[in-house]
Amino acid sequence: MQKNFLPKKQLLALTIASLFANGAVLAQAAPALDSPGATVVVTGTRVANRTALDTTAAVDIISAEMLKNAGTTEINQALSIALPSLNFPRPALTDGTDTIRPATLRGMAPDQTLVLVNSKRRHSSALVNLNGSIGRGSAAVDLNTIPSAIVKNIEVLRDGAAAQYGSDAIAGVINLRLRTDRSGGEGSVIYGARKTEYDLKNNVVPAGGTWSGPTSRKRTDGQTATVSAWKGLPLGESGYLTLAAEYKDAARTERSGFDMRQQYPNVTGGGFDPREKTINRFNAWYGDPELTQSTLFVNAGNTLAGGVKLYGWTSYQKREARSAGYFRRAQDMRNVTSIYPDGFLPIIAPTVDDFSATGGVTWTLGDWDMDASLGYGKNKMQFEIQNTLNRSIGAASKTAFDAGGFSYDQTVLNLTGVRSVALDGLASPLNVAIGTEARREGYKLFAGEPDSYRYGGEIIAPATPTSAAVPAAPGAQVFPGFRPANATDNSRSAIGVFADLEANVTRQFLASVAVRAERYSDFGSSLAGKLAGRYDFSKQFALRGSLQNGFRAPSPQQQNFTSTSTNFIAGVPFEITTFKPTDKVAVALGAQPLKAEKSVNASLGAVLRFDPVSVTVDAYRIDVKDRIVLSENLTSASVRNYIASQGFVGIGGGRFFINGVSTKNQGVDVVVSWPLNAGTAGKFDFTVAGNLNRTEVTKVPTTSQLAALSPAPVLFDRVNVLTLERGQPKNKLNASMNWKLGQLGGTLRATRYGEALSPGVTPAFDATLGARTVVDLEARYAVTSKLNLAFGADNLFDTYPDTLPPALNTTNNTPFSTFTPFGFSGRFIYGRASYSF
Repeated sequence: MQKNFLPKKQLLALTIASLFANGAVLAQAAPALDSPGATVVVTGTRVANRTALDTTAAVDIISAEMLKNAGTTEINQALSIALPSLNFPRPALTDGTDTIRPATLRGMAPDQTLVLVNSKRRHSSALVNLNGSIGRGSAAVDLNTIPSAIVKNIEVLRDGAAAQYGSDAIAGVINLRLRTDRSGGEGSVIYGARKTEYDLKNNVVPAGGTWSGPTSRKRTDGQTATVSAWKGLPLGESGYLTLAAEYKDAARTERSGFDMRQQYPNVTGGGFDPREKTINRFNAWYGDPELTQSTLFVNAGNTLAGGVKLYGWTSYQKREARSAGYFRRAQDMRNVTSIYPDGFLPIIAPTVDDFSATGGVTWTLGDWDMDASLGYGKNKMQFEIQNTLNRSIGAASKTAFDAGGFSYDQTVLNLTGVRSVALDGLASPLNVAIGTEARREGYKLFAGEPDSYRYGGEIIAPATPTSAAVPAAPGAQVFPGFRPANATDNSRSAIGVFADLEANVTRQFLASVAVRAERYSDFGSSLAGKLAGRYDFSKQFALRGSLQNGFRAPSPQQQNFTSTSTNFIAGVPFEITTFKPTDKVAVALGAQPLKAEKSVNASLGAVLRFDPVSVTVDAYRIDVKDRIVLSENLTSASVRNYIASQGFVGIGGGRFFINGVSTKNQGVDVVVSWPLNAGTAGKFDFTVAGNLNRTEVTKVPTTSQLAALSPAPVLFDRVNVLTLERGQPKNKLNASMNWKLGQLGGTLRATRYGEALSPGVTPAFDATLGARTVVDLEARYAVTSKLNLAFGADNLFDTYPDTLPPALNTTNNTPFSTFTPFGFSGRFIYGRASYSF
């Protein structure tokens, strides 16, 4: 375990500030902007007209055309097939995470990537991921609340940028730039379905069983219809009003195994119930959720007299989803046979409401270009639990419950000024940007109806003559409702100031420096700095690099989420709780108020241009200290006894968020781009991109209170350690070809996902997920200049991950791991019709 961590953030930031004060600034050169294919970017730099290949750090640009041709309207999915360092696993049986699925950049946590819209901070989702999936403990931005039709392009900065943009920008920044069209528009209809066959060779035959299941299964499901449109309208003489709308209706996919467990109690006199032969044994929903969502997005701007420009955008999305928990068999003690004689599958049905509105103004104040904006965003998630029951109420139980939910809101005020200053000795004017940002964040958790959480007094009869009766578990099966005691309504505020400087020291050497200080009302202050430079040895070759420290503030979701369920242990009721870190019980176990995660980032890269081919290679290292994680479930007898000794009666343990994990993340990104005009054979765009990544956990959290117990419980066990280290593919390779000839066009894309691990509680339960290659193909035809048709297949060859061995799939309901980096839904065949107007 590594003991010597990199220098503290305050030391690094002050050192950078000192270098700036003395004029010892590194710099980045700016090659000619009229090079073929040069695309201006605004992310990672505040200098106007900087192009993607001219920056001090790697910036990827995903165009609206690429999003359109991706075969999906999910932005996260489109990014995952375009960027080798971005992964988008699709977990199942993970409660709310089935509905709001996070993505990761460079193997980091989902909430360690900052998301911007038009360079303004986007609000995160209210959901904090609690289950055993990638991103456990994180509350990330839901990119799928933004319709792809409103997006002009997406810029992805693959470099830390906390000194430039503030909290969360440890792994990088995703900036969605919106359309600003005054005319034109397009409507499209996409329809597709999964047409697939998957392997079931690992079926489990129970002791005494006489039946056997199939070795493979064919499915046609996941039917998805998406209707979207955007339209540009003039606003005054120079303004624009761009509208986009999208409606999506997606059926669930189901990739369960053949459940060979005994479903019913033995009949009188012994032997199997005859229904064992006829019941449907594909009884799980294991796959993508059922979903309907409607989205509206409006972007507007206008120039007034004197060069003053007004801008703003607003969005709203309503999403209704349904996914499942684990199947309860007819003979399960949690079932009430008078309600469900054949068992039941509990359904988790969240409704998500997402709203945002941002308005701003730009103007000139002397030599300064000023920008002021005010933005608000809110995400609310409310749960209904269907097809279920509260076992403790018995036969009188309802079968659907309002389980409560939570919401997160954010208000951001920005003021920025940018100007250029001519200084002797520099090869270009010094670009100076200064500004301030004030932010308020709120988090609210509200309770469900009483029947969703209460204990109704039912006692379960003894299973055998020698066993004892036990109280039934209270609450809605699979998702007990939030209790009034869990309800919370908290807010915090933060204010920050920053300075950002960039200039050519010589014609070949360009440098930038940024310093940012922020103060939060709940945990204190943070200081971040960044030093970046680039040297162009020639028009064909440049080196670039950066050194910086960063931070990620603990989210209100991590600080305030709490839930409680009652477990009966030896007939005695105990409250099992996800505690706030400031709760008295959590403090007794060693919890402390959360503080910011701290990072040190270093990168070194090269840019090579052999017109028209371009190659970028960027190596990076990200060291993070005090990562915030969700502890293990602390429910052992030693924990219960210790809690009781501290005066807390009836508390059976729980879990809480805690700082204390340190990680070292190292890797390299390579991107090769080659546009080719082959004359009568058409125009081609070839791209090959790859990522190698390795994460090492160098420290895990401990508390003196728990360490003194015997046996001492583990706060962060091997499953969670290995999830961070090996839960994502150690390498990923994307290769794509776009082709156009007259009215014809097409895209061929192959993505190779390297080996990953689905970790177990011991090495014997680890499952290695071998490398897989997923191929996508789309063919396009322009019927007229306005009407275009496309047909394609994602996962053309119906590639699936390795199936889990029987020891890890004892119910046969979950044949695939949720750690699979490309999901497990199989081939998706679709058609698209687009009409421009």
